[in-house]
Amino acid sequence: MSGMLGKNKVKAALGAGVALMALSASFSARAQVQSEGTTLAPIVIEGQGTEGGGTGPVEGYVAKQTTTGSKTDTPINEIPQSVSVVGREELEDRGVVDKVDQALLYTPGVFAQPYGSDPDTDWIYVRGFNASQTGLFYDNLALTSHAYGNFQIDPFLLERVEVLKGPASVLLGGANAGGVVNLVRKRPTDEPYFYTELGVDSNGSGYAGFDFSDKALGSDVVSYRFTGKLSGGQGYSDEQDDIRGVFMPQITFQPTDTTSLNVWASVSKLDQTHTSNGLLPYTGTVENNPVFGKLDRDVFVGDPDFDIGRSTQAMVGYEFEHEFDSGWKFTQNLRYAHLDKRERQIYAFDFLSQTDGLVLTYADDVRSSADSFNVDNRLENEFEFGGATHKVMAGVDYRYYRLDNDQLATPFGSYPPQYDPLNPSNDLPTPTLVPSTHQIYTINQVGAYVQDQIKFGGGWVATLNGRFDYLESEVDDRLGTGDAKLNDTAWSGRAGIAYEFENGVTPYASVSTFFSPLVGTGADGALKPEEGEQYEAGVKYEPTWLDGSLTASVFQIDKQNYTVSIPAIGDRQLGEVRSRGVELEGKFNLDRNWKLIAAASYTDLEFTENPGDSSLEGNTPAVVPNAQTSLWLDYTVTDGPLAGLGLGAGVRYRGKSWADDANTLRVADATVFDAGIRYEKNDWKAALNVTNLFDKEYVAGCNTMYFCGYGEARTLTLKVSKVW
Repeated sequence: MSGMLGKNKVKAALGAGVALMALSASFSARAQVQSEGTTLAPIVIEGQGTEGGGTGPVEGYVAKQTTTGSKTDTPINEIPQSVSVVGREELEDRGVVDKVDQALLYTPGVFAQPYGSDPDTDWIYVRGFNASQTGLFYDNLALTSHAYGNFQIDPFLLERVEVLKGPASVLLGGANAGGVVNLVRKRPTDEPYFYTELGVDSNGSGYAGFDFSDKALGSDVVSYRFTGKLSGGQGYSDEQDDIRGVFMPQITFQPTDTTSLNVWASVSKLDQTHTSNGLLPYTGTVENNPVFGKLDRDVFVGDPDFDIGRSTQAMVGYEFEHEFDSGWKFTQNLRYAHLDKRERQIYAFDFLSQTDGLVLTYADDVRSSADSFNVDNRLENEFEFGGATHKVMAGVDYRYYRLDNDQLATPFGSYPPQYDPLNPSNDLPTPTLVPSTHQIYTINQVGAYVQDQIKFGGGWVATLNGRFDYLESEVDDRLGTGDAKLNDTAWSGRAGIAYEFENGVTPYASVSTFFSPLVGTGADGALKPEEGEQYEAGVKYEPTWLDGSLTASVFQIDKQNYTVSIPAIGDRQLGEVRSRGVELEGKFNLDRNWKLIAAASYTDLEFTENPGDSSLEGNTPAVVPNAQTSLWLDYTVTDGPLAGLGLGAGVRYRGKSWADDANTLRVADATVFDAGIRYEKNDWKAALNVTNLFDKEYVAGCNTMYFCGYGEARTLTLKVSKVW
């Protein structure tokens, strides 16, 4: 792992890790001292209920079970990969309101919002690889996306946001090499629950939400949940405004303890003035332009009468479970989704010169219509065999995705008027647009998989997985530039071993292979799936004397079939990228008053092969920072006249990154502070959260010198809620 642990590069990550270990050690020492005179009982956190398996509410900040990484309810310390879980209480305390990527700003190994705020896309990198389109899953079913045809889930609908670090193909089919983000939907509750909220932020945007759940008509076997939210107003960029809404009804029928059917649907709609943050030039954001200095953080280079972003998204699905008398359990999870989306915009694309006083602009009009269908069928059972306990699972799943992508764009040389930062104007003539791309992309994938979780020898846990997939992808080019079709098969596997000590320490190691199907064409025809393997080792610790979890891991991922550009030939899949790193995460419910999140990660990305430009070999791909650290501390008063008052504060550090693969353009590091205060009494709650407390102005990241995005400015959000 040469280069991964360089002195200067990992200082921030290791510093946070040492602090995290020291904190755990100090609590351990305190427990040992107290145990000399008396036995220290485990701390029990009071709340609205205990954790409901791998999909239910998380108690405080500490999740103990998950379905991400196994598809079945499994203790997190038995999964041979690193898993991070953000529960509903953490989302509320940190004031996560608008987007899923906001939820992951305190998660190690995850680089969220790399270009700042983007209202209609969740941008997420995991262990250095872009998971925004190939790594998002909803209840363990893929949210397949391509180009502009991406589905988006409002965090208000979610019980959990979970991240499985490293390959997940062996369970989920084709998926991002660095890891996946699994969004876990809210479900009907066992007890009546009626919740409403109203909120407003400092940009001038307001929202209202409701979440109702109860037994239906007094029935003991039918329950429902209705969840909805409406928001709208202005954003922090000039001319930015939107209105969006989402509604999710669902009903659960459970006639016996062994049979249940949950049927759900959701519909969401967005209508916005499209904004261009993330599409700004390097000179003018990271560095000063010699004429106008730096562009304002809230700059808008388009035309509010031309720029639109509209989408309508609908989903319907169900989950069916039945346990037979023999002990076998059958589960079927199904979802159909449809998306209609249009994005028309004028944005900065300053690709000619970044040293004059003008910013070149570009325009396009993209219509996307996407259909997605997923179904997963599996059987599982637990039994004794050969002196060991086996929890076995076998299943077959199917994924279908079709995207009709029709794009008009500015023809060469006929660009919209250049933007003048010293004399700005948004009253622009209607740009000329001509057909640019019109392709229909289709993916059909069917996979068969098996898993055996084996416990033996008084503490050993072995996990064995195998999967076979058949993939068919097709590109139907309506402009006649070339159709493509690919039929391929792929094997993937995972083998993991762990040992659970009685004191809560669980060291583990695993090796896994993966593949990730790509949509599109290159010089050799349809793009083949990216492939590779990961090696991971670490320690998970769940103290017996404290409600908390601590994970430390090291990993290496090698990804082949990376697409590189070959001069005079085009794009070919001849490249290879390696990701190596170390991650530390601790989440603790310290007592009835204190909760803590601490995280640190260091990621060393490297081009190991690049036939298109051998000078890039050894370089770091653009966008992803080398180091990240974060800390969030929350305190709630539980006694006395101030009972119900809560305070939270956090700090996030993002290390330096590159704006280009040649590693000539650097993006500086940044440290950002967040805070929150709340008061709860008689089921009423008022909360004020502040993101970027000191209004730090910084560039979140760049993808080439043409596309850079500012980190979000200071934003205050005030919310009043009531549990009825």
